Amino acid sequence: MTKYARFVSLVCAGLFAGFLTSVLVLELSLRGFDSTVYTQVRLVELDSLDKLAVATLLPALIAAAVLVYQTCRTDTRWSTVAALALLVFVLGLTLIVNLPVNSDQLHWNAESPPSNWTDVRDRWQIAHAVRTVAAVLAFAVLALAASLPRARRSSSPNTSARRDRLRA
Repeated sequence: MTKYARFVSLVCAGLFAGFLTSVLVLELSLRGFDSTVYTQVRLVELDSLDKLAVATLLPALIAAAVLVYQTCRTDTRWSTVAALALLVFVLGLTLIVNLPVNSDQLHWNAESPPSNWTDVRDRWQIAHAVRTVAAVLAFAVLALAASLPRARRSSSPNTSARRDRLRA
């Protein structure tokens, strides 16, 4: 089970991090364009990209949670916990900042965007940059954990002594 959780977490977290990085590059490229172009591109982005985000983030979260459970008694437990925490942070930031902005932008008219469109754009892009960094870090930590030897934690001397007495 650990092998499959590790594989799914790596593939999905990697795809998600790559997806967010691509969107970040696109969004930063849009900063040089006017409100009409920005709004048109955002409306295209909002058509289906949220589905891709869900299809990669949710399996990554679930697999990372399974991996945390599976590695709780190994030397890689803290790296898997860190990766899961980063992915949970990404989900939280998405729910708190990015999705509400996405919802508002769905109703924008490309011919006449709201007067505060740059403020909304900046808020979304800053949150997106932060979640992109967190997602890339989560993937890196999962990759690092996958490359580390997975030795079981040794029992404390008292626990071993108790076990030996019970066996006798």
